[in-house]
Amino acid sequence: MKIRRALATAVALAVTTPAALLAVSPAYADTKPVTQTQEKKSKPTIKELETAVAEAKEAYEKAAQAKADAMVELRKTLDELGSTHPLAVTAAAAKQAAKDADAAKTAADQAVTDAKTKLADLPEDATPEQKTAAETAVTEAEATAASAATAKAAADAKATEAVTAVDDARVAAARAYGVVDKAADDALAAKIAAEAALAQAVKEAEEEEEEEGDVCEPENDLTAEVTGLPNKLVAGTTTDFALRVTNGSDRNMDEIIAYTGVFATDKTGIKETGKFFRLQWSTKSSPKWQSADEDDYIDGLGPLKPGSHTDVKLRLTLDKATPAGNGVAFIAADFYNKDGSCGGMTDLNMYEFDVKAAGSKPGKTEDAKPSKAPKPGAGNTGTTPLGSSSGTPAQTGTGGSLAATGSSSATGSIALAGGAAVLLGAAAVFVVRRRKAGSAA
Repeated sequence: MKIRRALATAVALAVTTPAALLAVSPAYADTKPVTQTQEKKSKPTIKELETAVAEAKEAYEKAAQAKADAMVELRKTLDELGSTHPLAVTAAAAKQAAKDADAAKTAADQAVTDAKTKLADLPEDATPEQKTAAETAVTEAEATAASAATAKAAADAKATEAVTAVDDARVAAARAYGVVDKAADDALAAKIAAEAALAQAVKEAEEEEEEEGDVCEPENDLTAEVTGLPNKLVAGTTTDFALRVTNGSDRNMDEIIAYTGVFATDKTGIKETGKFFRLQWSTKSSPKWQSADEDDYIDGLGPLKPGSHTDVKLRLTLDKATPAGNGVAFIAADFYNKDGSCGGMTDLNMYEFDVKAAGSKPGKTEDAKPSKAPKPGAGNTGTTPLGSSSGTPAQTGTGGSLAATGSSSATGSIALAGGAAVLLGAAAVFVVRRRKAGSAA
């Protein structure tokens, strides 16, 4: 839809800021801005992105294999730390020694208790020798118990140290695996990012290729003509007229789209179309009146065989507040084919008319006659108003200045109001089309 987008942009820009379009219209034939070209060069090429994807894929595969190997090693280490690993063997021996020391201390403590019981159970008539022997037995038992307690504390400390060593080894093994696991995750993320960048670049390249392939050619044998549009209209009235689009070529056109832009002017300049004018359309296939004011396009006119035409009913309503002045309607048509080819009229048809104040009589009227919107070039650079050979305002048929009267000849009034920019802007679209078509060739 390049013609449609470009035409709508050019006309909208011309209507809202005529001076801006007059200043920049030569740029349509230039190459892209240097900054844009430099930005494009800084982007990696698809080949470079493909290389990056291949490298990222290889790195990920190596990281994934390292992760798998690390998992095997982790499981092996954890199994050994539970049985045959030297640290596990040391821990098991230390725990057994602590257990034995605990048992020895328990036995020594019991021996102290027994010795004290025997001492307490001596009869009153026990000899001094018996008492001394019993007391000696208690002292020896207490010494043994103290030694057993010391041995148990030492064994417990060694067992705790050995068990901690095993636990530390397990943690170290898990951390080692974690490093490899993270490296694999990072490699996967890099691979995904590289693939996404490549996919985006390919998508953009395909879109650019599709757009470049959508260059539309001028079609001299596609015409759009208006009938029944009076050359004088009164504010506050509605006028019905018709548009006929004809395929005078020898090829089929699968889809026809018409452009209809209507603008009001007075001595103060171009007015907002939507504020004063309301343009509607209907066709045989879509009999209900539809607004053409959204983007000035009439869609869905269907296919046209060679030599055939299609008709559109148009209805233009002028608001009562429309100021007296002039108006102009621009008409064009484009076509699009299923095979991707497309084209459009080489010129915009321009229909000029006078706008009378609400309540006035239009007087004798006739159908507005078409004229071609001039293109920027040697004959019209965009710096001289249409209808004038210099910057001097064009004169009316009665000798009055259009800028002063705001009526009479529509051409001069449009030029003074900046309408020339509209024509140049529309014509610039076809310069774009030819340039792009030439580049594609």
